[in-house]
Amino acid sequence: MPIPDYQTLMLPVLRLTEDGNEYPVAGIRSQIAIVFNLTPEDLSQKLKSGTTLLANRVGWAIAYLSKAQLLTLTARGVYRITERGATFLKANPPVITARSLRQFPEFADFQSRGDSRDGEPQPAPPPDDNDRATPEERLETSFQTLRDALARELLQVLLSGTPMAFEKVVVDLIVAMGYGGSLEDAGSVVGKSGDGGIDGVIKQDKLGLDVVYVQAKRWKDVVGSPEIMKFSGSLTKRHASKGVFITTSYFSKDALEYVEAISQKIVLIDGRKLATFMIDHNVGVAPAKSYVVKRLDQDYFESL
Repeated sequence: MPIPDYQTLMLPVLRLTEDGNEYPVAGIRSQIAIVFNLTPEDLSQKLKSGTTLLANRVGWAIAYLSKAQLLTLTARGVYRITERGATFLKANPPVITARSLRQFPEFADFQSRGDSRDGEPQPAPPPDDNDRATPEERLETSFQTLRDALARELLQVLLSGTPMAFEKVVVDLIVAMGYGGSLEDAGSVVGKSGDGGIDGVIKQDKLGLDVVYVQAKRWKDVVGSPEIMKFSGSLTKRHASKGVFITTSYFSKDALEYVEAISQKIVLIDGRKLATFMIDHNVGVAPAKSYVVKRLDQDYFESL
């Protein structure tokens, strides 16, 4: 089953500590995995930051319960239920949400202020109970939304530009990805056609010991298997075994199946992948603003 959101986890986490014993965070995570029958695949899910999804959500569940003083920190990474928490459980709540925690003054105060009273940085609370994503998850969703919008904008620029501009973009991208040698080397062998696409042979390594045949089409329509067959034939004529077909549009199902069935290694890069590579390798894009998300360095404090 999918890993529950952090608000859904708050009641199970609190019930795990109901016996009054002290529980390390790692132990709570392990017990939650058992309670919800999480599979190894579930447990391996990670945010882009590298933190596992379960650790992130359990961590925020614990943080909110602590802010409501239902849990208390007894040692580094170790928690125990409070008298308030035990009393709260005796009422048999069906669920714990951010809204239900607002009955406790400390939690209501935590949600209403944005400063760092007592020196502890305050995580941004969710706007309401319907928002079940943790702050990190909301940040990653917003980041992906911005990337998707930028990718669409890049494709629009490529389609509205000139064939020479498209050729330059592909050459720059090839070099930025570590192929083709220098810009001069790549430019001298790529860009032989004048139909809005480009054909050429680029170096797979800087010494030119292996080469890759490239074809690119600045299209809006789907690229079907006939185009890929022609490309495969071009490879055969040149006794080449590797090729990259780049398009600003997308490939048909038949085209995708065709490259899987042949012995030649042909990589298909559609418009979405092309824009993604451009963003990842800083071709045609520039940083607008950077945000660094930091976490506590436990190793540093253990070495003190």
